[in-house]
Amino acid sequence: MANPPSPRLFRDPWAKREAWRKHPVFSNRAMFSSMFPGFGVAVVAFTTYVVIDNIFWKGQEEHKSHH
Repeated sequence: MANPPSPRLFRDPWAKREAWRKHPVFSNRAMFSSMFPGFGVAVVAFTTYVVIDNIFWKGQEEHKSHH
């Protein structure tokens, strides 16, 4: 009966140089979240601006329509 081949025969000589690809910083989720930095803050700021602007202008329109 033949002995199974030694694991050293199938060892990848480039494993250390390719290890960076498996680091969590380079995962798809991390790459997507860093694609648009500040996008969440911008959405909140713009939504707040629109809501306040609509409330302000709605009050101004009521005053003008009574004249």
